Amino acid sequence: MADYFTHFSCVLDAGTPEKAVQALDLHARLCAEDEGSDDPEYSGFAIALQDGPGTSVLWFHDDGQGDVEGLIAFVLRLAAEIDLTGLWGFDSSFTCSRPRLEAFGGGAQVIDLGARKSIGWISTHEWLTAALNGEDIDAVEALVQ
Repeated sequence: MADYFTHFSCVLDAGTPEKAVQALDLHARLCAEDEGSDDPEYSGFAIALQDGPGTSVLWFHDDGQGDVEGLIAFVLRLAAEIDLTGLWGFDSSFTCSRPRLEAFGGGAQVIDLGARKSIGWISTHEWLTAALNGEDIDAVEALVQ
């Protein structure tokens, strides 16, 4: 049997050390609310201060589950809580413990923090499939949604 993994590691500048601490507190509170849920919303990642106390930079990384959607949900909630603006994004990798077809790849997400929404994503697998199927460049670029 094969095990599938999603990995990511990225940073987000919260703007001030105080807002970074608010982010840690929000994450702890939301994880506590998610405990026991059959469908936790804010799971699959860990958060820490990138350079220790006094920094405004948050470091997010997978926690073994690698829930990209959980990270996006949290960052959108955080943007609303501490009024973040601008574009932010991250990439991720998809791996497998054994050689399996279509089990490896990656993706990237772009979030508009001010608008509080995801503005685009791409999957390397979908891009590759479209390119190999001879789809024109506009169709391949349309995969960035």
